[in-house]
Amino acid sequence: MEAQAYYQQFERNVRIILDALAAGLDLRTTALETSLPIEVYVLCEVLNQGAGEDFVLTASGVARLAEFQQQFMKHEGQTLAAMQRVLADKRGTMRTPEGRVLTKEMLIRRLEFFNEAARQVNVMRTQQALGSPSQYVGVNK
Repeated sequence: MEAQAYYQQFERNVRIILDALAAGLDLRTTALETSLPIEVYVLCEVLNQGAGEDFVLTASGVARLAEFQQQFMKHEGQTLAAMQRVLADKRGTMRTPEGRVLTKEMLIRRLEFFNEAARQVNVMRTQQALGSPSQYVGVNK
């Protein structure tokens, strides 16, 4: 899937994840419990550094996604336009702990992550609806 398709599905993907969390989907046994807050943080850094946005996160854990969405919805048009600018800029870079990276690539990776996370959450919800037992991969129960 190309970057434009990920961009177009971004809001929908965030909504799918938040709806699943609101419905009681348990992410504690998945990598999403750790990766989701990190990816939201990195996305905010990309938007703040690469597009001049002003996202401030104070929540921890998966609650960070809901906090991001609230801020996103307040300035939706402005943020979407900023994302479009970043995707169109082939030379823009941002500083990371590892050095300088292309802002566009950082944004594309975040959009890919949210697409895959939404897909994974949909699978988990389907399994839950079918009465499948919880998957405790790598977790001692």
